[in-house]
Amino acid sequence: MPTFEDRRDAGRKLADRFERYVGQRDVVVLGLPRGGVPVAYEIAKRIGAPLDVLIVRKIGVPGHPELAMGAIASGGIRVVDRHVIDALGVSAHEFESIEQQERAELARRERTFRSGRAPLEVARKTVVLVDDGLATGASMVAAIEALRTRRPERIVAAVPVAPPETCAALRERTDEMICLVTPARLVAVGLWYQDFEQTTDREVRELLDAAARELPARSAKSAPHAVVPPR
Repeated sequence: MPTFEDRRDAGRKLADRFERYVGQRDVVVLGLPRGGVPVAYEIAKRIGAPLDVLIVRKIGVPGHPELAMGAIASGGIRVVDRHVIDALGVSAHEFESIEQQERAELARRERTFRSGRAPLEVARKTVVLVDDGLATGASMVAAIEALRTRRPERIVAAVPVAPPETCAALRERTDEMICLVTPARLVAVGLWYQDFEQTTDREVRELLDAAARELPARSAKSAPHAVVPPR
């Protein structure tokens, strides 16, 4: 039996764990695209915090794209894993070639999602980093490492569902890790949702547009009710 109706339902359930953040001015919520954004939207709506997207692109080793030798992310973030590069003898030209390809895709997604808005400032703030679920957690690790280069005060990672070992590993990398459901045998994230249809670019853009219009102006008192979500 699925635990969540859809990503928005998962976000509302996850938001119950963030009541202590309601009305705090130094909190920013970031969703990992695409599926993490509907979850993050519900958390941002509940606590009255601004919402943004953190787009992360892994820079994979030539011939082994699943193995990361670096990452780039929204806001000009660049992380390089010199250990992997040196161990595998990846040349500077090879790295730069793959990085340029990933930068082009990151720029395309920025244009698609942001409607011309710049990334939100996260320095010296508590950042809530949200996805719709994790298996190995590799994407979240890349996001956390990239985010640290922007010097947030605290990083709180949050997901509706993930294996206990993944949650435990991420607790070592964050100030707080919130996992609602931690099945010993995950199999697939989508099995925990009744509706796990792919989140579209349009849905991400509409949620971010709605948040940009409404969330920053909300007061703590009106936080749970002020936003009419896009349909």
